[in-house]
Amino acid sequence: MRGHRHAGTHLAALATLWTLAACAARPPTVQRSLSTEHEVASAGRSSAGVPGVIVMAHGGDEGWNASVEAAVAPLRGRLPVEIAFGMADPNTLEAALGRLAAEGVTRAAVVRLFVSGESFLHSTEYLLGLRSDPPRVAMIGHKMVDGSTVDPIATDLELLLAREGLAGSDEVAEIVTERAAGAGTPPAGTGVVMIGHGMGDEGKNRRVLARMEQTAGHLHDLGYAEVEVATLREDWPEARAASEERIRRVVARMNASWDTVVVIPYRVSGFGPYAQVLEGLEYLATEGLLPHPRISDWIEAQALEHLGEGSTGVGSHNQPKVGSKR
Repeated sequence: MRGHRHAGTHLAALATLWTLAACAARPPTVQRSLSTEHEVASAGRSSAGVPGVIVMAHGGDEGWNASVEAAVAPLRGRLPVEIAFGMADPNTLEAALGRLAAEGVTRAAVVRLFVSGESFLHSTEYLLGLRSDPPRVAMIGHKMVDGSTVDPIATDLELLLAREGLAGSDEVAEIVTERAAGAGTPPAGTGVVMIGHGMGDEGKNRRVLARMEQTAGHLHDLGYAEVEVATLREDWPEARAASEERIRRVVARMNASWDTVVVIPYRVSGFGPYAQVLEGLEYLATEGLLPHPRISDWIEAQALEHLGEGSTGVGSHNQPKVGSKR
């Protein structure tokens, strides 16, 4: 190999999505039938209230955000969907909730498009009125603030929070196997390294790695010579330094053992800072999890589970108005 290259992949057609059914005797719920989706969705919108979805995503540059918008696009037209970019940013969340309320939504699934289900979970639960204790810190835009200075969001919507992350899901397993195959190298002579962002807390980081190992198992089953998972722990300098050293050792060792090394970014979008981390080493670089239609499927499945069954969320009513206490 001579330096790193970006491996292409072929995207499948977008999967068909669920439909809405309106019923005069009870609030509209999401149905699993796909037979008359557009007619039923229209009927649901004309009723007293409709279910909706908020998709929370970290956010990034224009291209990063556009990839999330594209993943959400298949849901639009079937029911109201809003994106709240930011790391559980109270301002973007409040705005998204307000837009849904303006469309007549009375209950909303909150789908968190993060690799780890534990990312910003405490902040999200607090802001949505699902727990009473504020987080130690909260994020407003790109600014970190004292969590006790931020109030929960005032909303009359019933909120159904999805607590799962992408890591370890069947959808991500399919994407990762496609990314590896897209490198175009025989599995028997190929080593694969999956690198994720990681968490600062040791326990949370171990749980992310365990989920990544679940994904790695699919590549082992396909006959790849070696598969390693690692987290860079990007935002924690001391932990990051140790992770960088380990990741470079792994890639260098694989280069000495196998014909090709494929590096897959186990992150929502983009290659992250891994090119700098791996500078001077030989590898094939793939895309992240987006763009891929299976992310749309994952968002759909999370929303359908909570809107259709409604068993894991509780209402967030009459909470104080959000905002920093001055």
